[in-house]
Amino acid sequence: MAQLEPYIESGDLVVQSGQTEFNQAATLRWDGSEAQSRMDNILSSHYSNENLDAVLSPYDGISLAVISALEGAGYGTDARPFPVITGQDAYVATAQSILEGEQTQTVFKDTRELAERAVDMVDAIVEGEEPEVNDTETYDNNVKVVPSYLEEPVSVDIDNIEEVLFDSGYIDRGEVE
Repeated sequence: MAQLEPYIESGDLVVQSGQTEFNQAATLRWDGSEAQSRMDNILSSHYSNENLDAVLSPYDGISLAVISALEGAGYGTDARPFPVITGQDAYVATAQSILEGEQTQTVFKDTRELAERAVDMVDAIVEGEEPEVNDTETYDNNVKVVPSYLEEPVSVDIDNIEEVLFDSGYIDRGEVE
């Protein structure tokens, strides 16, 4: 919200539902059926006479549920195309959705690299060494700053999906389509 707030304040970004507080916008346990129900309500209450331009979702499971709600409201046609829909995690179903022109983008963090980094950190601790970190500022839990190693996320969309997800072997191209 810190990134979006200036745009909301200037009127460049309008949240028709007014749901901008965390407790209003969060989906408990990232539950897809809850997300779909919430989106159904938002669409019927705030977007029956106008099109939705974007859905910023933190998780592809929620994004796919949002797409189901949008389809139920008539989106996904030439007359009413899908809005921009973001997500995160790059599942097989997400790749399919991107290729089909439904979900616009997903944030990809290669779990193979994350697992390798975690193993290296645990090995260092077991050996009595300090694990390698590259961030000592971001994760302040109000008790201490938790040293971390942050991998670089990659934004995946229709333009780079082949290279990032399929050519890298992260997703078998045969699983999609």
